[in-house]
Amino acid sequence: MSRILLEVCVDDAAGLAAARVGGADRVELCAALALGGLTPSAGLMALAKDAGLPVMAMIRPRAGDFVWSPEERSAMLAEIGAARAMGLAGVVIGASRPDGRLDIEVLAEQVAAARGLDITLHRAIDLTPDPAAAMRQVAALGIGRVLSSGGARSALEGIARLRAMAEAAPEVTVMPGGGVSAGNAAEFANQPGLREIHASCSLPQPAPALPQVAAFGFQPPGARATDAGQVRALRAALDQIGASRPAG
Repeated sequence: MSRILLEVCVDDAAGLAAARVGGADRVELCAALALGGLTPSAGLMALAKDAGLPVMAMIRPRAGDFVWSPEERSAMLAEIGAARAMGLAGVVIGASRPDGRLDIEVLAEQVAAARGLDITLHRAIDLTPDPAAAMRQVAALGIGRVLSSGGARSALEGIARLRAMAEAAPEVTVMPGGGVSAGNAAEFANQPGLREIHASCSLPQPAPALPQVAAFGFQPPGARATDAGQVRALRAALDQIGASRPAG
């Protein structure tokens, strides 16, 4: 049996507990998943370090693109330092040039700051016009994992590009993410070198008991929350795929 690792992204204490109970192998820790994930708070990092799972901290100081100002670059180096000081397993980084190409200078700076930690390059790679060239740059930087939807709205739509990315740099783990669920996990079974999958495993949150919470914008429309049952179902689907493949 060849086990496929399941990483679940979470942005609060309840999500962290749901990921653990549901059988996640690793957590991507964020704030504001509705915005694609921002750097988690120091308090959430402190809680996560005792969760019993490897934790990857998102390093992203704001929503929007991944073109960082000098001040944001400094902030991100401090955030990497905070994740290290907190004892987390690693960090999730990314930086782009205005045309979508990876910003190698900024990435090299962040890789140096994160030396000794596990490193994932996030979906900034989905903006690049030449994913094969970007994958070779990732390998040269010594980054061992890339999270990607294959440049599409969902990983299922981008599966052809995900395959091409994996073939361009076999030494780098390509981790499909974006709309992955128990219902479509089998579609990724033939992805070259599939070793890991990333998912939110979330369900819509119920309406808040006090209507003012939504009216004042404290809970955004379409808010979702990590669900242990969804984690468990995806874990089972991945185990079925793994059982059908030879070990090693």
